[in-house]
Amino acid sequence: MDFTKFIQIRRDLHQIPEPGFQEFKTQRYVLDYLNQLPGEHLEIKTWRTGILVKIKGKQPRRIIGYRTDMDGLPIKEQTTYPFQSQHPGYMHACGHDLHMAIALGLVTHFAHQPIDDDVLVIFQPAEEGPGGARPMLESQAFQAWKPDLMIALHIAPEYPVGTIATKEGILFANTSELFIDFTGRGGHAAYPHLANDMVVAASHFVTQLQSVVSRNIDPLDSAVITIGKITGGDKQNIIAETARVEGTIRTLSMDSMAKVKGRIEALLKGIEAGFECTTALDYGANYCQVYNDPSLTRQFMSWARTLEQVRLIECKEAMTGEDFGYFLQEVPGFMFWLGVDSPFGLHHAQLEPKEEAIGVAIRLLIDYIVWKSGQKEVNMVK
Repeated sequence: MDFTKFIQIRRDLHQIPEPGFQEFKTQRYVLDYLNQLPGEHLEIKTWRTGILVKIKGKQPRRIIGYRTDMDGLPIKEQTTYPFQSQHPGYMHACGHDLHMAIALGLVTHFAHQPIDDDVLVIFQPAEEGPGGARPMLESQAFQAWKPDLMIALHIAPEYPVGTIATKEGILFANTSELFIDFTGRGGHAAYPHLANDMVVAASHFVTQLQSVVSRNIDPLDSAVITIGKITGGDKQNIIAETARVEGTIRTLSMDSMAKVKGRIEALLKGIEAGFECTTALDYGANYCQVYNDPSLTRQFMSWARTLEQVRLIECKEAMTGEDFGYFLQEVPGFMFWLGVDSPFGLHHAQLEPKEEAIGVAIRLLIDYIVWKSGQKEVNMVK
């Protein structure tokens, strides 16, 4: 297969990043491409801005699923690309453009060379938020074609091209967004005794928050609380009536997630009492952990170690969030990292993954799916 056309597809998709559940141009681009393929073995369904493509097998005993994500991020691009984003303020800074190009490579191959088993390729919207996996999982479209196993990958800037990395069990953390609004009484800067300053209240909360991980979480467990944005006030000589903090929580266990949230809620009660204000808490999108099926992952890793074209690394778990974990709650499967060798990390405005990784991934996944389909055992999902 000529992989260069999928590099061009990636570049086309890179120019049209869109928010979650607003991937209209992206969906249209993918559908236009799919409609050019031989249709004898293809069945295509749409779900909101997502797409499900089933390539019918010759003697299907099961459905082997592969999932890609579709949305971009609200980041102003700062790459050196001549094919930069045409949507101001949005960028494919998490590799979803590569992910989709790889998925289209799989569909292209199996549309021309179907295997015995059915292959389902899922284009999932809204991975970056508010979360497309859970509602897609629950949709009639997905349930009608529910696969017996599922695979996904994510680009990894820290690994060189030709390297893949994964592990059995937990790979990505449980995650939760965090949005808190503080409301008090504004006033003139010269009369602080007549106002309740919400910049001060929010600042005290952020400082207190630092004790949660260090003093409330088992040191042998892992948790991260990051406040990435604080806003408050209107002018330098006006005491702020409102303030807002936005952040993220990440843990490697559900127990720790519950404990972190419990401590946040307790601290906010103290802030309300101490600063005579009100607070409003919103956890936004919550993603469960990505838990790789131990048996399937171990089997995949043993298989990958026999290949010459890739180098397998058994990695550690990461505090990254990924809503692919919802699929893995119902369907056995796994996710792995794909090396793309960039000095800038995920969600960075200067991320420039090496495009040679696209061909590496397409070839690897085709070989694995063909190999998996040739196996005799059939572990059907109940």
